Amino acid sequence: MPVIRPLPAELINQIAAGEVIERPSSVVKELVENSLDAGATRIEVDIELGGQRLIRIRDDGGGIEPDDLPLAVASHATSKIRSFDDLEHVASMGFRGEALASVSSVARFALTSRARGQDTAFRIEVDGGKLQAARPAQHPQGTSVEVRDLFYNVPARRKFLRAERTEFAHIDDLLKSLALARGAVEFRLSHNGKPVRILKAAKDEQAALLRVAEVLGEEFPAQSLRIDHAAAGLHLSGWVGLPTASRSQADSQYFYVNGRLVRDRIVAHAVRQAYADVLFHGRHPAFVLYLELDPAGVDVNVHPAKHEVRFREQRLVHDFLFRTLHEVLAQTRAGQMGGASAVADTTDAAPAVGYASAVAAPAVTSTPAWSGQFSQSRLSLGVREEPLADYAALLGEPARMAESAYAANTPMPPAQDDEAPPLGFAIAQLKGIYILAENAHGLVLVDMHAAHERITYEKLKSGRACSNLRSQLLLVPLNVSVSAKEAAAAEEHADALAEWGLELSRSGPSGVVVRRIPALLEGADVAQLCRDVLAELALHGSSRRLQELENELLSTMACHGSVRAGRRLTVPEMNALLREMEATERSGQCNHGRPTWTQLGLAELDKLFLRGR
Repeated sequence: MPVIRPLPAELINQIAAGEVIERPSSVVKELVENSLDAGATRIEVDIELGGQRLIRIRDDGGGIEPDDLPLAVASHATSKIRSFDDLEHVASMGFRGEALASVSSVARFALTSRARGQDTAFRIEVDGGKLQAARPAQHPQGTSVEVRDLFYNVPARRKFLRAERTEFAHIDDLLKSLALARGAVEFRLSHNGKPVRILKAAKDEQAALLRVAEVLGEEFPAQSLRIDHAAAGLHLSGWVGLPTASRSQADSQYFYVNGRLVRDRIVAHAVRQAYADVLFHGRHPAFVLYLELDPAGVDVNVHPAKHEVRFREQRLVHDFLFRTLHEVLAQTRAGQMGGASAVADTTDAAPAVGYASAVAAPAVTSTPAWSGQFSQSRLSLGVREEPLADYAALLGEPARMAESAYAANTPMPPAQDDEAPPLGFAIAQLKGIYILAENAHGLVLVDMHAAHERITYEKLKSGRACSNLRSQLLLVPLNVSVSAKEAAAAEEHADALAEWGLELSRSGPSGVVVRRIPALLEGADVAQLCRDVLAELALHGSSRRLQELENELLSTMACHGSVRAGRRLTVPEMNALLREMEATERSGQCNHGRPTWTQLGLAELDKLFLRGR
């Protein structure tokens, strides 16, 4: 065996650089985070050749004392923590004390700083691991860091860098994500001497929303919901995109924990489940969310680049995120238009929600003339009764016909703009598929089958929530082989599973026995169902797999039990459907995530016909 020797300091720093310095954007991340920790209100980022030739970061923060400059580039030297207790309550962006030492070991490095209250700035340089003595320099209060010729002494790493445009795109994306985290800080980015992005400091919520629009696109505010909710020591705020504003890639998702952008599987799972009932398959939601909690409740020291965190109460965080987002999305209704929302803080209450658009919707201050005119008698929309009857039998209740329409002989009230309901009043039906209606903003088009499918689906779910689910005893108990961790989860969560009609018990170190299943899931692959449920319980501490499978069945029932395309409706029937859409949760999308309605304003119609030009 070779003789054990201590590694040279330069080699130690280069190994550390391999963990935290992947590409030029990694350098920008470390340096900008240092500027934020220094209390900077203005940060300038100058890039040349995609960051390979030059990265310069200037800030107006507190600066560094002259005697501390050599320590700033020393390994594991920091002003941000002093004890293990500080490490458990990290509130700063950086804390490991290795960023500058790592960067200076793989580039030509210079640091100029003038501390608050000092008359003179000082500059140090590091080249090839050799630190030069500090010398006076001209510089306003704050700090400038120059990184030249990145990876010049590590040619193997330099070969892995991409094209100039690609590397700069990574830097641009990083700076946008940091700008969303710190709205009160001004950011300026230039490339090869040309200004690329200027993000002014946001002084209020409206300015913060404009910054969000600059990062996620101008259409995002009008297609998002404002959220601000606090409970159980957790506070969630930000903006979540409507299901109809989903994207083909998960490239517009920003989640911050105490101001730090993270990618966490617990968070991703909670968000995915919250959108499961309204998002079209293969699509991804857009959101900017900020989670605030006690720093002691989250461990940020689990990844060298600090991309990941670990929550001490993972199940609490998961359930809080899911319930909050699920409730916010459930409050959406077809016909709701963007309205300015000043959302107040809430504690232990239903999540506050409002549309984020700056365009205010007309307010209704008196009782509308149409109110109550569709509630005298009932009529059928041609709903097939068999699926609903099957479902009612499983609950032990008499079958109920889905009620979705109102008085057949009620005349349509006059469409007065100031009193018209959100979806307006029906004026025609197109090809037996679409309902055309007029509201205060212009023309509304509704996919009648998709809309009625959502209405029926929500009624079925409400009926299930109000009734005790029947379970079915298996003739022969089924033995299922699982992992030891999953078997332990089955034992721990047996009571919760029994509430959903799934009765199972641990039969050994890595096995469970299934005795009952929900009657709704008769014919399902029981073994695979149990494995899926227990895998989620073991990983996240909770599982919605049973509920998702039942929702899939109810969705199928609702699809077959809804009014079909080609069915001719009378005007009162169409108006009845519109009123139910306005009163039904998540009615902006059908069960499969497709939109149920769209609005064409007068301005859009005028544009089509070149009116006023």
